[in-house]
Amino acid sequence: MKKLIHSLAILSVIVLFTSCKNEQQEKVEKLTDSYVKYVDSLASVTSDDVVTKWSEIEENFNSKTSSLKDEIKKLEDKNDFDKKIEAVELKYEAFKKGVLTKKAEIEAKNIELTRKKELFGSQFIYDDMKFDWVNKDNILTVYQQFVSTVQKNKDTYSREDWDEIKLLYEALDSRKNTVEKEGLSGKDNMKIAGLKLKFAPMYTVNRMGAKSEENANAKK
Repeated sequence: MKKLIHSLAILSVIVLFTSCKNEQQEKVEKLTDSYVKYVDSLASVTSDDVVTKWSEIEENFNSKTSSLKDEIKKLEDKNDFDKKIEAVELKYEAFKKGVLTKKAEIEAKNIELTRKKELFGSQFIYDDMKFDWVNKDNILTVYQQFVSTVQKNKDTYSREDWDEIKLLYEALDSRKNTVEKEGLSGKDNMKIAGLKLKFAPMYTVNRMGAKSEENANAKK
């Protein structure tokens, strides 16, 4: 009788252990399925939204990954799950690379827009190199803003910065040719001419200085 009871006890332990193993297996399977669907769903989010919420997405992904791996560790046979997680992580890394590239592009555009608004004033519209918003009534103010900003920051500009500034300056000059035909006053035109005389040597001298500095740094 004692042997029977002992055998039944062992059997009960085995059944209980097996049941626990099956429950853990099912739990991990469900979590893995949810994890795979989560990463797949990220690709359906628009890029701008992803960039805006990137910190939150990254934190959420890391949390889900960590929790799932903790559950997988409780299994005896976890090779299949490890392979699935590895595949999902590779997919996520590819997704992450694309997001970070997009994020860098957006940040660069924001920096560029901030600089252009500083040069031309808050009315500047990004990518509007025709300067349609510049007219006979505000063009003098725009030139004044541009030249004073360049003068203030001239020691911080790189050679590439100066090249871009020259392109922007030429685009504004092109707009001035149109504005002159639209009734630009002689008084304002004379003041603009003075600003242009101020800008030209400032550009030439400082661009040369920036190039020389870059060449010197390159030799170090």
